[in-house]
Formats: sequence, C-alpha cells, structure tokens
Amino acid sequence: MMGKFFRKSADESKPKSMTQSLIYKEKEEFKDVHWVLKNASVKQFYEFSFDMEEFPNIKIQNIGNLEETGLTFENNTISGTPVTNNMYHLHVQFYHIYDQDQLETKKIQLLVNADPKDLWKNIPSDMNAAFYKSEEDSYKGSFSDKKIVVASKRGRSHAHEGKFREDDFAVNTIPDGWNIISVSDGAGSAKAAREGSRLATTTINQFFNSQEILKQIENKINTLYTIQPSDQEQLEAKQSIINILSESVSHVHHILEKTAAENALSVNDLHATLIFILLKKFSFGYVILSFGVGDCPINLINTDFSEVKLLNRMDVGEFGGGTRFITMKEIFNDRMVSRFQITCVEDFSYLVLMTDGIYDPKFTTENKLEDTESWKALFEDLAGNNDDRTKADFINDEKIDEELLIWSDFWSRGNHDDRTLAIIY
Repeated sequence: MMGKFFRKSADESKPKSMTQSLIYKEKEEFKDVHWVLKNASVKQFYEFSFDMEEFPNIKIQNIGNLEETGLTFENNTISGTPVTNNMYHLHVQFYHIYDQDQLETKKIQLLVNADPKDLWKNIPSDMNAAFYKSEEDSYKGSFSDKKIVVASKRGRSHAHEGKFREDDFAVNTIPDGWNIISVSDGAGSAKAAREGSRLATTTINQFFNSQEILKQIENKINTLYTIQPSDQEQLEAKQSIINILSESVSHVHHILEKTAAENALSVNDLHATLIFILLKKFSFGYVILSFGVGDCPINLINTDFSEVKLLNRMDVGEFGGGTRFITMKEIFNDRMVSRFQITCVEDFSYLVLMTDGIYDPKFTTENKLEDTESWKALFEDLAGNNDDRTKADFINDEKIDEELLIWSDFWSRGNHDDRTLAIIY
C-alpha cells in the first residue's frame, strides 16, 4: 500500500524560533534599507547586482516596471542596454522564505541618462553657400609601396549649428615615385576657413606635381645619402631642399592672399593650419620631407613600435591664440627653417597626420606625442578597444575608409572639433 505524502504548510515548515513577528521584522528591515542604484546610460550596457548578504531569508522574485527600461532581472542582477532616458520607478517584489505566499513590494528608482550624442543636433550645412564643403570625406589607396587611409569628419560643435567642416586634406601620387599628403585645420573664428584649408592642401600638392621640382629635390637627396658628402656639401644639400620647400609654402601663402582679394575677403578670413609630407622610397630607405605650421602633428612610428618621432614643430601655447596659420606673414621669419624636417628611415610601421580634433582628446598634451604607450593606446582604440566597439581593421582593410569615418565619431566630453586622421601603413 502506497504511503500518503502531505505538503507541510509554511507555518509547519518554518523553524520554531522563526515567529511571525520576526518574519515581519525582517521584511520591514528589507523594505527600509535605502538602495541607490547606479545610474544607467542609453545605448550602454548596464549591470547592477543587489547585495542580499544581510537578508539571507529574503528572496527577490521579480522587479515590476523593469520591462519598459529595456533591462532584465535574473539572479539578483539587473542587466541589459537601456533604450530610453527617463527616471524609472521600479517595484521590487520579494518574499520571506518562511512566508512564501505573501509577496511584498519595495519601491526603488533607476535613472537612465540620455546618450550625450543624442543631445547634439546634426544640421546640414548650406549647400548654396559660398565655398560649400561636404560634412565628411575619406580616402584609401596606395602611398609608395605602403597603403594610406584618411577620414575627415565635421565636429559636433559645427554640426549642432549647421556650420561647415573646416578641416581638409589632399592625397596625390606625383611624378617619379613621389607621394604627398597634406592636412589642414581651418580656424573656426575665420568666416571662410573651410576654403582656406581646401586651398592650402590642394595648392601645396599641385606645387609638387612637377617633375622639374622633384628632380631638383632628388639630386640633393642623392648627395645626402648615396655619397659621403663633406660637412659643407651636406649643409648645402639640406639647405637647397629646404629652400624648395620654403618656396612651396610661400606659394600657398600667395594663393591665399590672391583668393582673399578676389573674393573681397581679408586673408585672415582664410586662416588655416597646414602640415604635409613628401615621401619616396629609395634603395637606401624612405625619405620623408615634412612641414608644419599650427597645432597638427605628424608622427613616425618605427617597425617594432619602440620609438615615435614628431616630424614637425608644433605651434601650441598655454594662452588663446597659440596656434599659427599659413595665412600669417610672421611665420616667414628666421625661424621658418625649423618648420622643415628631412628624415630617412629603412622602414616604418605607421606614419600619422592628424588635426587637433583627434590630438586633443587622444593625447591631451604635446609631450605625449612621442610617448609610445600613448600611441599603443590609440592603436588599441582603433582596434576596437573603446566604448562604441568601433574599429578600423588594417589587415582586412577593404572598408577601412568607412570604418575610420565611423570610428572618428567617438565621444569625448568637451572635444567636439572637426576631426581628420591620416594613417600610412
């Protein structure tokens, strides 16, 4: 004969010492404890675990109103990615393990902050305005026997007001195996800076699209690196190269002055920085000729990432107006020669040019521009180690130009300037 099994009531199963008054007391203590849930943010993964160590007899069964946040509750943990910013009033539904039939409710609040990106407007710039420029641009291609990718994106501060992208760049293959890239950052305070940056980059590249000029440079490079020149010959060869580079920069300044006059503008209305490199691979290595005016860096990273060199003089200051522009006559002084560098290396891993829209949030200070750890952090960021999980893949690089544009939209509090980044790899 089969025995009969009876389920004990909650009253029968609880310890004799667990009186109804004690159960009530533990439930009330749980209700009274002040829980402050850490704030969540829209589009960012959120997780919060309730510490139940002080309440071994209390079990949370469910959290009411949680579904509207986009989050879920399991194993005493709220997790997920919230979809809408709001102050949510949640109901923690719990029971005492010795009084499971009686479900109680404790009220808590969860603040979900808005995605900061969503607070910025993205107003198109006026296509009918003078000197119209697209809000973003990108490029990928070959650069000598290396590859190059460039992304240029209008900053949030300009997008919020429907203003133009002031940054610009130009990449060209020029005669006899030479390549050139130039990058410019138009001054936000100058009303036609977008045209200043465009003109600066296209003009400098056009200047060197000359077999005659490049042949002059190459003759002096051969003097420097294929024979054993005397100190005097070496000095003269370097000076000849720098004279040609100086002539190119003077030509850019002249074109900007001419354009200003033709458009009833002041040359100050075209204020723009300028950096550029000329590069060619020779039998003895890569020769890189570089120039910079303004606060945009050019950096060369060696093959094993153990050394980073800054290839231009940076115009930065602790006061406003520290930046210099290609439109300023005062840059053409006796310190002009310090703006040029002639570099020769057997090989390199990356050659990088950027505007301050990248430099400010990613490096903060000039002294970090030759710090290998800071550069390793940047390339880890580019590899996807960031909050947005965006990356530019330098191995499977079929879409690297699109990827770099997306990556360039990263969030950095207080840094909303135009962003241009060029990487030769």
